[in-house]
Amino acid sequence: MSGIPVYYEAFGDGVPVLVLHGAGVDHREMAAVFEPIFGRLPGYRRIYPDLPGMGRTPAPATLAGADDVLEFLLGFVDALIGPAPFRLIGHSAGAYFARAIAGKRVRQVAGLALVCPLGGSTRDVQEHQILVASVDPDKLLGTEEAASFGEYFVIQTQATLDRFLAAVAPSLGLADEAALERIARQWEFRSFAADSLVYSGPTLILAGRQDATVGYAGAWGLLELYPRATFAVLDQAGHALPHEQPDLLEALVTEWLGRSVSQKPVPPGT
Repeated sequence: MSGIPVYYEAFGDGVPVLVLHGAGVDHREMAAVFEPIFGRLPGYRRIYPDLPGMGRTPAPATLAGADDVLEFLLGFVDALIGPAPFRLIGHSAGAYFARAIAGKRVRQVAGLALVCPLGGSTRDVQEHQILVASVDPDKLLGTEEAASFGEYFVIQTQATLDRFLAAVAPSLGLADEAALERIARQWEFRSFAADSLVYSGPTLILAGRQDATVGYAGAWGLLELYPRATFAVLDQAGHALPHEQPDLLEALVTEWLGRSVSQKPVPPGT
């Protein structure tokens, strides 16, 4: 892993599941989302790393773009999972790298789940709108937290506020903004086009109908790359879909995991 220390947390035993969070947060958001689901699904070892420049994983100058982050993540897979088949989940920017990992390790990734996937570019992104507002974040939170909550959630209730405080707020201010800006300047993969990597394993693609960060139209365009994909656009869900529609997320992820069990593992390189 290029000598870069990776902070991660892992839970449970069994089939490896690598979960990649989005930009500006750390592993705790996705752990808070998926641990309640996997708590009811024994037999999986869940691995939640902090991506470079976020949480406790540094992003030195050697990570100059998306290609470098991808190589870093492939090294993490080799070091922690080895050649074993694994399931792969990504949210937002994490989904962008998950797509690349699956495309590079087609025979090792036994299932791919993309939640509010960020691509090389986005299109047809609507303006942020709040559908439900039963709490006032400006009265309950500090300035930075209120702004983050307000821009992220389209369903603003006590339940989503509690999820924000538990899963998102703790990571605010921890990101290395200079490093993230450096990586973002070379966000397109240089060695290949992201949309050239086809993955034929069981796939789940979830988009928020009110997602004002990446939209939902671009996710539809991914279907040609994933011939075994289930695709769903969820109403009353923005970019914070995992927090706003947790029950639907659990049902669809559980179904996807069931499909991935039937995927016959093939050792990488064959």
